[in-house]
Amino acid sequence: MLEAAIFVIFPMCLVLASWTDFFEMTIPNRIPLILLAAFLVVAPFVGMTWTTFGLHFAAGLVVFSVGFALFALNVMGGGDAKLLTAAAVWYGLTPALFTFLVYVAYAGGALTLLILILRARSNSVLAMGLPLPDSIISAKKIPYAIAIGVAGLATYPQSPLVLAALEGLRG
Repeated sequence: MLEAAIFVIFPMCLVLASWTDFFEMTIPNRIPLILLAAFLVVAPFVGMTWTTFGLHFAAGLVVFSVGFALFALNVMGGGDAKLLTAAAVWYGLTPALFTFLVYVAYAGGALTLLILILRARSNSVLAMGLPLPDSIISAKKIPYAIAIGVAGLATYPQSPLVLAALEGLRG
């Protein structure tokens, strides 16, 4: 049961956040809250020490600080900052967090370029009959949860909780 929670909750929350951000340009607050609550429930059962537990929340605090600054500068949305913070807690202050953040940056850059191209050619895209939400074409924002989701799904197998769960299954 513990392994199922570790393998399912994080990816499902990222997929749901990506989906809602794509269609509605919002990330419901319950998604980062579910991620944080699930981490609080799961972490003690994987043998995490108090120090390691604290380092996971320190990772969230560092990412939240940067995300809040970017939000204050109107560079990042509040939902994106909260989702990124909750995801960072699952990674902790580990090399996997750095890998995740690098993937977020690359996926975000590619996503931004793709959406800018779509917006520049919106008449052609719409004339071809491609079903795109109006928010993708007309909004001034980028649904960055998609980049966070792609990066999270790509790097989650390297996260400490997944590695601990796999070790538990082997042991």
